[in-house]
Amino acid sequence: MMTGKQVTIDEAFEKGIRNGSPLLYKDSLSGMKELNEGQIIDVKNKAGKFIGRGYYAIQNKGIGWLLTTNEQEAIDFAFFAKKIKAANDKRAALYHDNETTAFRLFNGEGDGIGGFTVDRYDQFLLIQWYSKGIYEYKEWIIKAFESHVDFKGIYEKKRFDTNGTYVEGDDFAYGEEGQFPIMVKENGMKFAVDLNEGAMTGIFLDQREVRKTIRDKYAKGLDVLNTFSYTGAFSVAAAAGGSKTTTSVDLANRSRAKTTMNFEYNDIELADQKIVVEDVFHYFKYAVKKQLQFDMVILDPPSFARSKKHTFSAAKDYSKLLKEAISITKQSGIIVASTNCSTFDMKKFKQFIHEAFNKQKDNYEILEEFGLPEDFANIRHLKESNYLKVVFIKKRK
Repeated sequence: MMTGKQVTIDEAFEKGIRNGSPLLYKDSLSGMKELNEGQIIDVKNKAGKFIGRGYYAIQNKGIGWLLTTNEQEAIDFAFFAKKIKAANDKRAALYHDNETTAFRLFNGEGDGIGGFTVDRYDQFLLIQWYSKGIYEYKEWIIKAFESHVDFKGIYEKKRFDTNGTYVEGDDFAYGEEGQFPIMVKENGMKFAVDLNEGAMTGIFLDQREVRKTIRDKYAKGLDVLNTFSYTGAFSVAAAAGGSKTTTSVDLANRSRAKTTMNFEYNDIELADQKIVVEDVFHYFKYAVKKQLQFDMVILDPPSFARSKKHTFSAAKDYSKLLKEAISITKQSGIIVASTNCSTFDMKKFKQFIHEAFNKQKDNYEILEEFGLPEDFANIRHLKESNYLKVVFIKKRK
């Protein structure tokens, strides 16, 4: 039986692993010297009892992942193939949904192997690698997908920096190269995707249910403001749901052309859709000055953002951002507050919401909440895994 280099877990962290958390932290282990990225490790407690087997990898979340608690289970190609086949089988309903051709196919630790994710965009796969350690297993992983998944080509994003940022390079990895942008469908809506143009693809797949809810339940007849709009996916959902107007605001110059393309893909009349390339914080000031009011304001900022005059951290500044949004939301209007920041949970997020409304001396009602969709399999009590928080809030008198 193949075994790994033995490391010892601190007693304070042993309980978390026994409760199902596979993430290994630097401060939790001893015996970590002279380990190589990707090296198999056997985690034992101070009494020498086997706790689990995993691999060593330095990334923004920690220094490795447990893969099995079965001492007899080897970490080999068969192990990877089994996990990938199981994940693919779990997405059977999405494969049979003709209205959705883009979804998360393998979600790291939620599907049994922390450190990488795989998204399906029609006939192409995108692998995101979060450490050099997991990248050591690239050949096995691609071979496993080739054995169990039908696809044309594979692209990759290397996020090896310890803060998880994208490492520039050629993103084509295997198979047939794509001619981008390609068009994917999500609940019948169409979006342009480019897998070979930097860190982002054109759409955040974890918001699929939120976009559908905006379209199907809330958007009809509303004036909608979509901030940090990126390629306008929320705006497309609002317009597809019959909104009166949409205003999409994003600092990036690319947002205008990409948002326009997504509107055109969906045969949406451009005359009622406004696209503003501007710092969102400047736009809030402009809206207040011009006494603009919206029926729906969508807030989906990055966890951290910096412009020439503003630095935004969701953990520190979300309440302040929400306060700005409240001021330009009509009475009985709706705010869609979203964050992918993993450093706080839904309970803390609701505290930010309460704080913002309290400072504005406005009342509110929480209409509904969303986390990650089913294809984003996650470990609920591991905050780094269960990161998405979305709340639909109604502004009350």
